Amino acid sequence: MTALQKITHLTEQDYLAFELNADMRHEYIDGQLYAMAGASERHNRIALNIGFHLRMAARGGHCGVFMSDMKLKLAWQKTYYYPDVMLVCNTQDNNEYYKQQPCFIAEVLSTSPDNTDKREKLLAYTKIPSLRYYLLISTDKTQVEYFVRDTQDEWQTALLEADEMLSIDCENYQAVLRLSDIYEDVVFDN
Repeated sequence: MTALQKITHLTEQDYLAFELNADMRHEYIDGQLYAMAGASERHNRIALNIGFHLRMAARGGHCGVFMSDMKLKLAWQKTYYYPDVMLVCNTQDNNEYYKQQPCFIAEVLSTSPDNTDKREKLLAYTKIPSLRYYLLISTDKTQVEYFVRDTQDEWQTALLEADEMLSIDCENYQAVLRLSDIYEDVVFDN
């Protein structure tokens, strides 16, 4: 039998200092670190395609588009995630190392059966008051599930159809995403 070891907890400040010099990224949930796995080529292409289209619409404006190296801090709990793509239009959300008020988040799903994006992160992200859009993008097939907060503050969900345009509208920012934009130059094995 192996010896029991004490579980150590890091403070938020220790986590943020550690993460500045870490060789790999870690998400932080209530004192615990969780190493982030590397991403596939398809994962990278999909995230970059979304970031590209959002950034093109944001040029010259007040919104910022951030890729997987910018942390998202959940204000109501001690949690930091690394969303694949995040759009932030609140100019007061100006911390250099993390954001707290995104209006759009996209997560590209890994092939792992233990996928926190559909469970843990979905529950957490939909509690963010500023969030209006959450996308879950498959890397196994051409499939995007999206969640949109309506004017009654309720979440609606659907699959993005091939001929559909998803209109993103956040604080004087507008962009459009199509399935073909998201999966441009992504090759699936036959």
